[in-house]
Amino acid sequence: MNFWQVLMTMIWFFFFVMWVWIVIMVFVDNFRRNDHSGWAKAGWTVLILFLPLLGVLIYLIARPKMTEQDQELMAQADAAQRAASGDSSADDLQKLADLHDSGKLTDEEYAEAKAKIIS
Repeated sequence: MNFWQVLMTMIWFFFFVMWVWIVIMVFVDNFRRNDHSGWAKAGWTVLILFLPLLGVLIYLIARPKMTEQDQELMAQADAAQRAASGDSSADDLQKLADLHDSGKLTDEEYAEAKAKIIS
């Protein structure tokens, strides 16, 4: 084997490993989602098992960019980060009030941000 054959073998192996990883991650995402029924999960699984390339491509195209579950997880992570950093809602409200008093926020922006912090 010369250098180019070894290189091509390594490239094909890399693509094979990446393909297996993508299929595994699609299965994980499919079964982790709580907005799918059991039948939808079964349908995606059958499609991916019998037509892997087409099934994975359709799943990746059809999947919404942000599901409600993703938004909930992001909100939980944001709350945990805020708690770990020591910032409280009172501190955030004080900063917001200072920005409003200095004229950097309009009344509408202040009301929106305040509602977001309180909720």
